[in-house]
Amino acid sequence: MSVELSVRGLTKVHAGQSAAALDSLDLTVPPGSCTAILGPSGSGKSTALRLIAGLDSPTAGTVHIDGNEVNDVAAENRGVGMVFQRPMLFPHMSVLDNIGFAYRAAGESRKRSRERAREYLDLVHLGDMSDRAVSEVSGGQAQRVALARSLAGSPRVLLLDEPFSALDPVLRNEMHDLVRELRTSLDQTLLLVTHDQQEAAVLADSVAVLIDGRLEHHSDIATAYTRPSTLAVSRLMGGVNEIEGVWDGVRSHRSELGELDVNGVDLPSGPAVLLLRHELIRLGSDGIHGVVSGLRPTGFRSIADVNVASTVVRVELPAGSSVAMGDAVALDLPVEARFVVGR
Repeated sequence: MSVELSVRGLTKVHAGQSAAALDSLDLTVPPGSCTAILGPSGSGKSTALRLIAGLDSPTAGTVHIDGNEVNDVAAENRGVGMVFQRPMLFPHMSVLDNIGFAYRAAGESRKRSRERAREYLDLVHLGDMSDRAVSEVSGGQAQRVALARSLAGSPRVLLLDEPFSALDPVLRNEMHDLVRELRTSLDQTLLLVTHDQQEAAVLADSVAVLIDGRLEHHSDIATAYTRPSTLAVSRLMGGVNEIEGVWDGVRSHRSELGELDVNGVDLPSGPAVLLLRHELIRLGSDGIHGVVSGLRPTGFRSIADVNVASTVVRVELPAGSSVAMGDAVALDLPVEARFVVGR
């Protein structure tokens, strides 16, 4: 049965440092769900995982698993598994013995440990590699072994610390598919650290954004994309349109794009930034008129820069679009593409 993971006021100030690496983090991960911690390098993401796992001690705050505080519980007794960026496998052990290490450490025989480990080897689709040396497996396979080793201890909480960032795009996608598959067969609570907003969107139910050690946003993925708390959060979620203007304090933002209604904004009147999700903007016959001043490929799709007066609006174009430099276009800005944040 999955459990709730929560931290309250979790803080870490490293020796000799005046600024906190993690500052008063409050976060709850519901049972059986996956939350992604997103943030730039040095924002406190990995620090949070190490404190939760018991690999480091907090300066202040508490960690709770299934409602019980575990600050004084040793790492090996917390029921927490962790997968790191590098597989960190034992080079002198076979694939199967790596996975069965937790059982051997608990005093079980090698035979029994290997029997129990096979279940997890099969879960990560490496059942035919049990007796291989870890030096003989690929990077993607090694990370699958590391994942299986973490699962073999039947942890109630699984922590993933950027475990797929060193893999190439194809292998990374395969690991994403595997994690989604495992979530349907195992009943665990997951906390994923990543710097990749697309990975967060693919794997997580919610996203928590850390900036300089502080939690700036926590919501479901769709809200983080379309209604971010701050400009920094918008940028981390891939936002590229920031239109300077004035907010009337009620429902309208005024800029060179005109006066646009925006719902659900809680800001006082004054200077504010209109955010427009580029994926949701459409080119049509009606709307705000502009001229295409730039085109940049992004794989099968492309981004068009559209000049409206002295403002540039970036629009994601579908594959095969015939839009060309110098074209006069009209921008359809649906309500769901608009949000306003303070400067």
